[in-house]
Order: sequence, then structure tokens, then C-alpha cells
Amino acid sequence: MKTALLIVNPSSGGEKAREYQELAQKKLETFFDCVLIKETQKAGDATAFAKQAAKDRLHSVFVMGGDGTVNEGISGLAEEDYRPTFGFFPLGTVNDLARALAIPLDPTEAIQAFDIEEVGDLDIGKINNRYFMNVIGIGTIPEAINDVQVEDKTKFGKLAYFASGLAHMIQNQSHNFHLKIDHKELDLVSSTLLIGLTNSIGGFETILPQAKVNDGLLHLVYFKDKNLLETVQALPNIVTGIEEDTNTIGYETFTKGYFQVKDGTLSTNIDGDEGPSLPITVQVLPAHLKVYRPQPRS
Repeated sequence: MKTALLIVNPSSGGEKAREYQELAQKKLETFFDCVLIKETQKAGDATAFAKQAAKDRLHSVFVMGGDGTVNEGISGLAEEDYRPTFGFFPLGTVNDLARALAIPLDPTEAIQAFDIEEVGDLDIGKINNRYFMNVIGIGTIPEAINDVQVEDKTKFGKLAYFASGLAHMIQNQSHNFHLKIDHKELDLVSSTLLIGLTNSIGGFETILPQAKVNDGLLHLVYFKDKNLLETVQALPNIVTGIEEDTNTIGYETFTKGYFQVKDGTLSTNIDGDEGPSLPITVQVLPAHLKVYRPQPRS
């Protein structure tokens, strides 16, 4: 019997969450003999549900929620020897992975577009003993993201991140970093480092145009800034996209790295949620999951 688990975050999607859940269940029942439904009540529930589904060897695991819930679902599957095919229907504020996979951002459209035959490979990242699917942020911008309150995310969407980012940028502080990426060592001064797996970061799909969800690489971007003026000079490159090293922005690709700050203490942000403090180890797990995604049309 082909069984799927649908994990739903009822706090995502506002008043329509229940309606979306019913639509998704009906859609999945056209492909699966049995569709199980589990609702999250607290942080970590989606991870636990997905992990148990893998142990029970279910065919597929679906998540309905924002980036944080999607991250939890992926994290629950990441360490299992048998990993069900993963799918999700976006209900969040930013929905970076949905953007990278060309999944419709409108929940109803995403549900209607689902096809069990459309499956691809998905790289995931590992930071210390945790997992990520989109981006690790270190420095000024990540601190700004960490400071955005849940109610502001819901009310203002991406604008909440933008406003917080501007406030933190005025108090810009650069740090001395030591990095080991693959067989290369770097010492650099920067206010912000981003380690991306996909082209979409914070809902902006042009930042890493070369990054693919299954290229087997981590993409490092860092500001070459020692003061606010140099930070401002670097911003246009972020908006237009980064494909190579410039005078204001550093760009490297790698598969495994170690990141250390030599002055002070810095925390990270993982897929929109606060992560561990430096030092950290980071690596990519190539094609670690099979994911339902629309296939490019010729």
C-alpha cells in the first residue's frame, strides 16, 4: 500500500490553513492509497513526524507550512537510511525553497500543480549537527533577521526583514574571520557572510544566479566592508546578482568548510531561524533527498 504523510503547521496560512489542508488531502488521495495527517503544535514536531515516517518506510512525506516547517521536515529525514520522497506546499512569508524549485507560491496553485511523476534531486546542507535547505547567514544581516518578531513577519512579510536590515546596517560592525573551505584558507574582514544552497535568499531570487538545488555545491558570498560606506557600495551587487569575485563582494564555491570569528561572538541564522554561534562546520550532502518539483518544459 502506497502511504503518504502530510504534516501541517496550522499556524501558517492564516484563516485559510484548514481549507488548504483539505485541498491538499484530496489531491494526495488521488495518488496514494492512504494519506495520514499530522498537525504540529510546537517546534520540533515536524522533525519528529518526518523521522518516524522514514522509520515506518512510508512512500512520501509532505509538509504544509513556511520555511521553518519545511526545514524541520527535511531535518527529520536527513539522517535516516531510508528517506521517503519529500514534497511541500508553501504557506510561509518568504518560501525560498519553493522559489528555487519553481513551485507556485500560491498554496492552491501549488496543490493543483502537484504531480507524483515529477521528482528531482535535492542537495541539503549540514551545519554542525543541524541541517538547512537554503541559507546560513552570519553577521549584520542575519542578526537583523533574528530580531524580526513573528507578528511583524506575518503583518509585513519581506518588508519586516528589510526594515530590520536597514536599522542594523546603520550600526554596521565588521569582524575578522578565519575560514577553511575545502583545501583553501581565508582570512577576511566582513560585516556579513551568506552560505547559500539555492538561488533564492530572503525571497530575492537573483542573489545567487548560478546556484542550483542539485549542483553539489555551497555558495559563499561575503561583503568586503570595513565600514558603512563600503557596505552601501556592496549592496548593488547583492541586488543584481553575484556570479564572481568583485571589489566589493567575495564569492567562492565549496563542499565543506570551517568558519571562525576571531573577535567577539557571532550567532548564525539558518533558513530564517536562529542557529548556533561560531565556530561552525558546514558541508553539502549532494542529492540527499528526492523532492517533488515541477519539471522544466521544453
